Amino acid sequence: MADNQRLAVGDKAPEFELPVVGGGTVTLASALEAAPRGVVVYFYPRAMTPGCTTEACDFRDSENSLRSAGYTVIGISPDSVARLEKFVNKESLNFPLASDEDKSVMAAYGAFGEKKNYGRIVQGVIRSTFVVAKDGTISSAQYAVKAKGHVARLRKELGIDE
Repeated sequence: MADNQRLAVGDKAPEFELPVVGGGTVTLASALEAAPRGVVVYFYPRAMTPGCTTEACDFRDSENSLRSAGYTVIGISPDSVARLEKFVNKESLNFPLASDEDKSVMAAYGAFGEKKNYGRIVQGVIRSTFVVAKDGTISSAQYAVKAKGHVARLRKELGIDE
């Protein structure tokens, strides 16, 4: 898993089926079917940590405008569904959180691998966000994003905010 095979704009987004909070699963195909313009898939390291909470709450607060613009949001982390459920309840999150405990989906998106953490190279989740267009291709691939202000930058890129 060490070689971070990164996705680029125009690449076919890897399909996935993952368990979600509330029971059942989410697939990229079903999310794309339901979203008029596309799906925002974001990967984050760990629920209920400061950066991940900031990012999730920013997505929560932007969910209505993203939905109005035709986008669905899915958050994915290696946390268990039980931990994600606590996170959803604690922060009143209003979009699906999926559990990728074996990190296979993260690896397929290049969102797991070598990264710098406090100057050291470690294996871990690379905070990343992808916009998957209706045709299933990547229209935006962002790696190593900063949690603070990320959603605002994404909204600008999607033309939601000027």
